[in-house]
Amino acid sequence: MEQPAEPHTNGQEETHENASTVRKDDSGRGPRLREIPLRLMIPNVITVLAICAGLTGIRLAFEGRFELAVGMVLLAAFLDGIDGRIARLLKATSKFGVQMDSLADIINFGVAPALVLYAYVLDGARSLGWIAALIYAIAAGLRLARFNVMEERPVKAQWQSEFFVGVPAPMGAMLVMLPVYLGFLGVPLEGWVAYAAGAYTVLMGYLLVSRLPIWSGKSETRIRRDLMLPVILGVVIYVALLMSFTWEVLSVTVIAYLCMLPFSARAWHRRYGTITIEDDHASP
Repeated sequence: MEQPAEPHTNGQEETHENASTVRKDDSGRGPRLREIPLRLMIPNVITVLAICAGLTGIRLAFEGRFELAVGMVLLAAFLDGIDGRIARLLKATSKFGVQMDSLADIINFGVAPALVLYAYVLDGARSLGWIAALIYAIAAGLRLARFNVMEERPVKAQWQSEFFVGVPAPMGAMLVMLPVYLGFLGVPLEGWVAYAAGAYTVLMGYLLVSRLPIWSGKSETRIRRDLMLPVILGVVIYVALLMSFTWEVLSVTVIAYLCMLPFSARAWHRRYGTITIEDDHASP
């Protein structure tokens, strides 16, 4: 009688082992592109558009189209400001998006404003103007690096919901271009003015990396119900004036923000007894 054939278990076991090995190897590669939901890509696309706007602003500046250049830098700042909020709204935050956002920040808030400012006025100060632009760009990078490190702390101090350590990079980009706004308004930017603009640029770089307490506006301050409509009306008026008298409103906004800094430091001093944010205040 013929003996029944034995099942080829060895071959099947090898096949299963090979398949499991392949699956283990694939697990280290991360999700495939076709497996990524579309909502995860939307914030990253906005970040890429912000980078394109910032780089385009640099190109327009060296072509002499300065108003468009400043507009592109401000557009880049706007896009860079909403991508994180959209990511949280869509529940699409990711480590990849965080790295992309950091890249966009250094371009849009550091490199682009410095080069636009150099092409418009700082080149009149020759090498000193270029050094001032470099100092600001590097200061913006250091400010962003410090912010990222503080955000990664598992336990945050209570004051971090109310104060920034130094001027935030987006506002720094808006502040540093004050000489450009004034130039658009007809203020002559020749001779010694270029050197003054260089000194102002270095000062803005210092404010970025300083440990001055800057009110963030993120505290849970409640507005009285009867003041809600006046506040909304004020925002509408500000936006309308910004659209109609762009450079005048931006100049006034920058000056008002700089005047607010001593009051912010005074509020910190009343609460903690120091002028700058020291390390011993880092504990909750």
